Amino acid sequence: MTQQTRPGGVQSVGRALDILELIDQSGGEMALVEMSAASGLPMPTIHRLVRTLVDRNYLRQLPDRRYALGSRLIPLGNAALDAFGSRSSSKLADVVRRLGESANLAALDGDMLVYVGQAPSPRAMRMFTQLGQHVHPHCRAAGKALLAQLDDDAVRGILDRVGMPKVTEATITDPDEFIEHLARVREEGVAHEYGEMEDGVICLALPVVGGVSRLALSISGPAARMTDALQERAIPVMREVAGELAVQLAG
Repeated sequence: MTQQTRPGGVQSVGRALDILELIDQSGGEMALVEMSAASGLPMPTIHRLVRTLVDRNYLRQLPDRRYALGSRLIPLGNAALDAFGSRSSSKLADVVRRLGESANLAALDGDMLVYVGQAPSPRAMRMFTQLGQHVHPHCRAAGKALLAQLDDDAVRGILDRVGMPKVTEATITDPDEFIEHLARVREEGVAHEYGEMEDGVICLALPVVGGVSRLALSISGPAARMTDALQERAIPVMREVAGELAVQLAG
């Protein structure tokens, strides 16, 4: 499902970006007929867009005639991650130093969640996230913290478009239940994730309010270490750092 081009936007550019995003969400490669079905665009349009993207190395054709993301995206992606990471790394490292667990910075990119910064815990057992990968927001604390900033209709629209796959037994897969859950997140100002993405892992997140981008700061770790006492201690630390990040990233 493609996004609507805003008034004043260039339709062909929007469609080309839609193709790249569809391929990314499909695991990195697609056939032309799959692109047409997923985007709703006719095959002649898909052919023109794909040919242009291949010529610019944003896509590459595989031996089986499917298309995969191209090499030109790699330096762009690295530059985008560096722009976030270089400006937030010291703040994320400060969270790790004070709390001992991995800290992450995430954003909503379209309908999906993407992690744009990370500072790992120094402990042997620690949580990792893949920077730049687009993931479903409903089963992650950072996703909840960001979705809670939207109204319920906007959230339902996102859930309708990307779905709510069940990852663990604890994953919320009912939209009505999820909307009720977000109401509590808005009231408390903090989102929690108890084994909804990975069994035995607890994560909490809160929004970075006031920055130029919609971001969320999160920490995660094994349930044995993410005790109630640690979470209570973590919230004021994370709020302090989130405020610093908002100022820093807005500059």
